Amino acid sequence: MKPSREQAVFPFALPAPSGSYRLKRIAECALGGLLVILCLPLMAVTAMVVWASLGLPLLFTQTRAGAGMRAITVTKFRTMTNARGPDGTLLPDDMRQTAATSLLRRLRCDELPQLLAVLAGDMSIVGPRPLPLATVASFGDLGRLRSLVTPGMTGWAQVNGNTLLSDEEKIALDLWYVAHASLWLDGRILLLTLKTIVLGERVDEMHLKVAKDFLRVIRAGRSHG
Repeated sequence: MKPSREQAVFPFALPAPSGSYRLKRIAECALGGLLVILCLPLMAVTAMVVWASLGLPLLFTQTRAGAGMRAITVTKFRTMTNARGPDGTLLPDDMRQTAATSLLRRLRCDELPQLLAVLAGDMSIVGPRPLPLATVASFGDLGRLRSLVTPGMTGWAQVNGNTLLSDEEKIALDLWYVAHASLWLDGRILLLTLKTIVLGERVDEMHLKVAKDFLRVIRAGRSHG
């Protein structure tokens, strides 16, 4: 389903995207299909690592917000246990991982099943990461704006710090991407994703400043709308 870019519900305007949705869809289906074939051995190895480290089930599924805040199912290889503290709450993520599954997360191997969601049209290869529906709804207008594009396996926030960023910083980077989405930018993000996998996560202060300034402009537009 092609995501709507209707902006009438927002008290501010954004630049029109320069990339063609149809061309992006054709390109990502071709790339996604190729990656599914090429990554089958890697997915098999990942499944074996998860089985050896955590046992069954191998996969983790959760309902997330897709384009237009439509509910989609996101599937990942399981990398954490359900270990809980004395009060019954889940322990922090890093305490529920093994050394092997932590490596799978760093290398993004746990995200590989989402290639099937790309082929189905529920996700893109590049776009804001899919978040739980309640989380996106809590952002209000900014959450609906973030959902104008299809969520992706990797995105602008993921190559500019990801887990090193605050939620506010991630939203700023995601909204900057929504306003400037193009095939050229998607290609750049894919290359930066490979760099991040090899070198680890790093915050790009310049990109972050631009995104924060952009978010301030959006909020100023809302307050005067």
